[in-house]
Amino acid sequence: MSITIFEACKKRERKPKIYAFHTFGDPGCPLDFLGPFRDNIRLFLNECGEIEAYQVQGMPIWCTMLVNENNGVALPLFTVEESVKYSIRPFCDHCRCAGWSHHFVSKRRYHLIIPIDDEWNKPLEGRLFDLQTHLMYGLIHSNGFGHLLCINGLEGGSKSLCGREIMDLWDRICTSLRTRKITVVDLSKKRSMDLRLLHGVAYEHSWFGRWNYKFHRGSFGISEHQYETAIEVLGSLNLEKIVDDFINTTEGEQLKHVVRIYRDASETKLTTLRDLLRFMLALKARAPVQRKAILASGTIICSNPPTKSTCKRKFLATEKPVKLRKFSPFAVNAESRWPSRRLEYAAEVIVEALKEKKETNNGRIGMSRQEVRDAARLHIGDTGLLDFVLKSLNNFIVGNYVVRRAINPFTRVLEYTIDEIDDGATSKEVSPVNFRMLQRAKIYPPPPPLSPGSDVYMDILFLYRTVLEGYPLTEQVGLATRIVLDCKHFVKEWPSNDMADELLRFECGLILSPTDFESFLTRPLPPGEMVVLQPYATVGELKMAAESAMRDTYCLMERFEVMELEGFSEVKDGEVLFGTVESGAQVWVRGTGLDMVTELRYEGGADNWTVDCSCGAKDDDGERMVACDICEVWQHTRCDGIDDSEAPPLLFVCERCRTSLMPQLSGFDFSYSNDGDEFLL
Repeated sequence: MSITIFEACKKRERKPKIYAFHTFGDPGCPLDFLGPFRDNIRLFLNECGEIEAYQVQGMPIWCTMLVNENNGVALPLFTVEESVKYSIRPFCDHCRCAGWSHHFVSKRRYHLIIPIDDEWNKPLEGRLFDLQTHLMYGLIHSNGFGHLLCINGLEGGSKSLCGREIMDLWDRICTSLRTRKITVVDLSKKRSMDLRLLHGVAYEHSWFGRWNYKFHRGSFGISEHQYETAIEVLGSLNLEKIVDDFINTTEGEQLKHVVRIYRDASETKLTTLRDLLRFMLALKARAPVQRKAILASGTIICSNPPTKSTCKRKFLATEKPVKLRKFSPFAVNAESRWPSRRLEYAAEVIVEALKEKKETNNGRIGMSRQEVRDAARLHIGDTGLLDFVLKSLNNFIVGNYVVRRAINPFTRVLEYTIDEIDDGATSKEVSPVNFRMLQRAKIYPPPPPLSPGSDVYMDILFLYRTVLEGYPLTEQVGLATRIVLDCKHFVKEWPSNDMADELLRFECGLILSPTDFESFLTRPLPPGEMVVLQPYATVGELKMAAESAMRDTYCLMERFEVMELEGFSEVKDGEVLFGTVESGAQVWVRGTGLDMVTELRYEGGADNWTVDCSCGAKDDDGERMVACDICEVWQHTRCDGIDDSEAPPLLFVCERCRTSLMPQLSGFDFSYSNDGDEFLL
């Protein structure tokens, strides 16, 4: 629930400091932070945060009040300090998936969270790190490396803030506190369109690219060159050729009209798909009156628009059979913190809520996700459990019902539905016509087609689905689309030497002897630690600052002592650095005192598991994988033909091991049973 400035102050023991939302993080607001992130975050919490009277899992919480200047609503920015040494999850899965498994484990992690509107007045709960409903959630390690985990604007739960405004705030905070690198996994969508694809084609970068987040790593072994090539292939598609290629398809006539109306409305020549999408997105940002005026001269009414029956037949014909699974086996094998009986109980509660809705609403069984969640919370208080089950429930059999979810074509809201089945109707493949399609065709008949130009976003969605997802005659466009969608990891880096002040800044890296490196540290050395000194600091002060920074930041370096600086063996400790080494340079230090027995070495954990997939991936990229039961090498399930909706087989043997163990049967087609341990030929 939204709160005013007066209410925010009334609920506090002492009057809190309140900052303007849209300027917070600008130079001087709240402060000018000049040191490294580990020092800046402490100063930020001390000067700008009010410590809460409660803790979450033993972790202290600070609150910084921000006020939206547009409506006077005050919202909290919570900062939670996590001590890794006492954490139940000391390693960082986000670092592992970002390719930072070799980073040393930082002593502290800072969680910056703005909860969803309805929870601003409530204390933070123990499961807050697992929720994806926060308006903003970012995690930053004390060495300045971090991860943006979620941004939710108007379509994700906020009543007054759009995603761009929240992202602006996050970027200003990171810049002000002098973070070093921040990653993001871009899964953002708009009306079912993946924005990393839509904006990639239109602007040659993802939605996060407007804040200078760039390609970091691709899933399934995709390189940056492949990503850039795919973006160029899609963006440079010639509009005339697109229209010609679709001329004999059912979408051809509508596609021709969409292209023509926006070409006529544009003051510049639109030649490629990138030109068209960029113009349409810019037009969508205009005020409705301006859009109508611009499109007035280019409005074209389709002479033979498709009828409702045509849309309905096409909708049913193109829908593929779906695979149904019983929820009980999924609950047993699901990787979650809840036992299977809790998952099954939650699914049963959700089904009962849908049944009650069906009985009280004359057969209309659709319920939005929020409606289902609210109804289930009357029986289950664990919202994390409900969110996990709701996210998983689709095409599952629970009791005598099939639970499905789909987008309501009118409200464009995700809705859950159920269909009753006979005891024997539990086959793995069932045509959706028998369940959802005919039922929803009665409840939500396809609306009459809109004329091109009446809804810009609907026209963009039409181009997205028709051209990017369903291009005929060639596999090149489909392959390029798949490559772009498989690139989700983006990163922003803040340079350390672009400061306007006169302070000296160095990145101090660690050098080990060959013996220590081979026996103790088994991965590449991580980035060095940032050190900030006064203009006339000496070599000896640099040694002391590097030692203090490493002790303060990393778990395995609590007793580390710097013995020498690489390349400074002939320089006395009392000599000033100015004129000896330039600010912004990387300095290598040697020392002793590393903790040789701690398990808290690498953010990726102690597992020495091997990834070697046929797609070329050699490291964990966050995609679903399965390990061979013979060689124990991990591979993507998708690359091995296992659909994302299917559970991995109980026994999995990779192609290399199958070929080496059974060369005489290498020509046969092998598959595996999910119900047992035997091979199926």
